[in-house]
Amino acid sequence: MTISNLSRRRTLQAGLAVGTVPFVGAPVAAATPRDRARSGVALTQRWDKTFPQSSQVAHRKVTFRNRFGITLAGDLYQPRNRGSAKLPAVVFSGPFGAVKEQVSGLYAQTLAERGFVTLAFDPSFTGESGGDVRNVASPEFFTEDFSAAVDHVGRLPGVDRNAIGAMGICGLSGMALTAATGDSRIKAVATASMYDMSRSISRSYKDSYTREQRQKVIDYVSRQRWADAETGRYAPGYHEVPLDKNGEVVKGDRVLPENLPANADPVLNAFFNYYRTKRGFHPRSINSTTAWTATTPMSFFEFPMAANIDMIAPRPIMLVHGENAHSRYYSEDAYKAASSPKELVIVPAADHVDLYDQVSLIPWDTLTGFFRKHLVTGGAA
Repeated sequence: MTISNLSRRRTLQAGLAVGTVPFVGAPVAAATPRDRARSGVALTQRWDKTFPQSSQVAHRKVTFRNRFGITLAGDLYQPRNRGSAKLPAVVFSGPFGAVKEQVSGLYAQTLAERGFVTLAFDPSFTGESGGDVRNVASPEFFTEDFSAAVDHVGRLPGVDRNAIGAMGICGLSGMALTAATGDSRIKAVATASMYDMSRSISRSYKDSYTREQRQKVIDYVSRQRWADAETGRYAPGYHEVPLDKNGEVVKGDRVLPENLPANADPVLNAFFNYYRTKRGFHPRSINSTTAWTATTPMSFFEFPMAANIDMIAPRPIMLVHGENAHSRYYSEDAYKAASSPKELVIVPAADHVDLYDQVSLIPWDTLTGFFRKHLVTGGAA
């Protein structure tokens, strides 16, 4: 698989003209007045996931607050007929711009079928979670959200709080790893199709930005801050900022085009065929319907992800990536930087998006074995 050496974002914005008609999802059911009164956020009570509900798992919506006071929304999954013993737990989020009804929910439900209490959550400012400004991303807030999810599951009566793990998918992988560097309550951390969003946003695909190009993006985002301050509104824009052939910033208000252009790049095709079709479309997903705020890149230039990844040891790391994924180098580089114990799992014949929902390719047994080995109930903190 090949991709432009300038930016994954350039390939994703390859065209906005003719193409297939995208799937448009059904309206999302409104939450009850009781839901709003309890949490301050609207929670959809009907099953509106992109994957079928499992009869082996009990599911319910939950809310909890992070240390910045934002109410987060999550889906809690527990094995049916679980007995009275306390179980290990795993918290999930990602991809970047997705919602819990998509990839993280599929992973959470599947691991619950295998004996874990799991929680898939929407990061701050996205999906059903709170935050006054919508569709803004922050490396610090999203990292904190993993620890807030640990707060929640660790206080459930059926969970052993000394056996809690975390897993990030795609662009939330860096936040899961970063959370584990400073939160030793996370006893094991895994990632799938990892993206380091600080590196991707501030340096572009395979670090291809020159210093001058990086400065051009910084200046563009800084000017946008003035524009937002003057209008009192937060304009949407690309979070991975492409440059045209003349070196000028390309602007846009969607992560993915409404229609797939002819002869689309394989990477664009893969993302489009998940987020913009019935396979993975969700009306609350940024990647399916809109874009992040245009000033989102600022904090990702300012804060690196997983800068202290060596501090996770002696707690274990598992990095799962597709053999043919354009993003594979993120997992390989994280593996090199991490201290042991660590595992790099390369899935044969899989690309980046395959690990979102292709259940025959996702290494469920490997992930289950990893968390069972390292989240041992009844142990010491």
